[in-house]
Amino acid sequence: MVAEEITKLVEETVTGEVFGVWFLIGVALVFFMQAGFAMVETGFTRAKNAGNIIMKNLMDFCIGTVVFIILGFSLMMAEDYVFGIFGLPNLEIFTDFGGFIQENASSFVFNLVFCATAATIVSGSMAERTKFISYCIYSGVISLFVYPIEAGWIWNSQGWLAQLGFHDFSGSAAIHAVGGVTALIGAIMVGPRLGKYIKDKSGKVTKVNAIPGHSIPLGALGCFILWFGWYGFNGAAAWDGTSLASIFLTTTIAPAVATCTTMIFTWIKNGKPDVSMCLNASLAGLVGITAGCDALDALGSVIVGIVSGILVVVVVEVLDLKLHIDDPVGAVGVHLANGVWGTIAVGLLANPAAPAGLEGLFYTGNPKLLGIQILGILAVLAWTVVLMTLAFTIMKKTIGLRVSEEEEIKGLDSTEHGLPSAYSDFVPAVESLDYGFESAVAVTGTAPVAEAVEVKKMPTFSSDAPKFTKVEIICKESRFEPLKKAMTELGITGMTVSHVLGCGQQKGKPEFYRGVEVEATLLPKIQVDIVVSKVPVRSVIETAKKVLYTGHIGDGKIFVYDVENVVKVRTGEEGYDALQDVE
Repeated sequence: MVAEEITKLVEETVTGEVFGVWFLIGVALVFFMQAGFAMVETGFTRAKNAGNIIMKNLMDFCIGTVVFIILGFSLMMAEDYVFGIFGLPNLEIFTDFGGFIQENASSFVFNLVFCATAATIVSGSMAERTKFISYCIYSGVISLFVYPIEAGWIWNSQGWLAQLGFHDFSGSAAIHAVGGVTALIGAIMVGPRLGKYIKDKSGKVTKVNAIPGHSIPLGALGCFILWFGWYGFNGAAAWDGTSLASIFLTTTIAPAVATCTTMIFTWIKNGKPDVSMCLNASLAGLVGITAGCDALDALGSVIVGIVSGILVVVVVEVLDLKLHIDDPVGAVGVHLANGVWGTIAVGLLANPAAPAGLEGLFYTGNPKLLGIQILGILAVLAWTVVLMTLAFTIMKKTIGLRVSEEEEIKGLDSTEHGLPSAYSDFVPAVESLDYGFESAVAVTGTAPVAEAVEVKKMPTFSSDAPKFTKVEIICKESRFEPLKKAMTELGITGMTVSHVLGCGQQKGKPEFYRGVEVEATLLPKIQVDIVVSKVPVRSVIETAKKVLYTGHIGDGKIFVYDVENVVKVRTGEEGYDALQDVE
């Protein structure tokens, strides 16, 4: 008997140590999700704001850490818990560090990285037009008061929702719904980006513009990182190998099904599968399964995934096209809508045979758990709405939430952080958005002589010099190689080739980005510039026509210009000699 008891004790100790290590590994994975959020938000927005978004994702974690140390953790997890609502603040981390490490170290870092996740969700919905100082203050508020109080209700054993039996294993309500509803409030109060919605004189929106992100691959890589980190997000608190395996299973099924659902849904709806929406769908499925990852079975995970995949598309498009709320990365559709859905899904789909052993309505016919889940999510949302509306209102009326129109157009990288570009050696693409400015002041009058730019008359050349002609050919990218080969065979010794954007009378082919029609009036083309003297111009034109002709719209155009002179920089040769190759 003694040997058996010793063996059992050793097994329990080893198992406890193993899962203690796994718990901290899960914490590290959740921290790594900050990189995923930063990449998703950066990729789904414009390059001129990339540095600003990276800075916000860095600072919401760092600011959150500071305030969580001072007050947030005590409000959430202190042993002296008042009326099941909040803990009495203490500074044990400073006054009794040894005791704090012994009792609370793991819990502290665990809840800290979760708090940072709730804070960073909002960055995407308010991206590209929010003052950095306002975002820093917001980060402090949500990490200091909002998250610690409501998360304590759920995860402190003395919390009133925990006492009722509310189940939110990893935070569909405590983290994602809170971050999502804050994102909605922030997006409404800061207003849409310039050029997103065009209004008539009465203020009615007449047109919704799509503003595509600058790097879908960057956003996709961020989604993969988030999915990877989610195994720690959902699995860190697993208490044994069986529950951990079940959590990994449900955490895989739901986002995969959600992504497939969105792909099919957008394919049928828009004629093509929407890449960015499918990326959002994978995150939506992860958010949806987070509350019940330990309580649902495979079928429940599939149902969560199907609903999440449809829900994210519907919410994103309703916000944009109907309510005209500008959420660049879909934070509201992903986190709020599916945070609420995931919380309610526990009450509907929890299988008593799953590790959590909860009784969902569809399996037992008992509506009790569903009622508790609905009450809990409403309480969490109400608390967040009140505090964050108050916080944003105060900021808006004091320091302001939004940058100026000029700063927004230039980009927050340069105006808020002094970065010419977050991408060294690359110039941000020129935008073609109608910002709808009606108050712009036209420049009138004449400049004083002292300030005027001197106009220099360029010399003319002899009329008997050889004639030079520039032939500019605009063609499809796919026809460039045949054109280059044909021009070389014709005797053309040099050409300048550029990638350009342009359109003709057709005005391009409309496509859809996140459910919004993109007026693709500027299509990618190749521009080939050739200057000839010896080779007949008509031969160049006829050869180009023969090579480029398909009979379909978009074959291209050829422009012919007179050239006054040609100068070779290296030798100083001019005219005909400057066009000749070195022998």
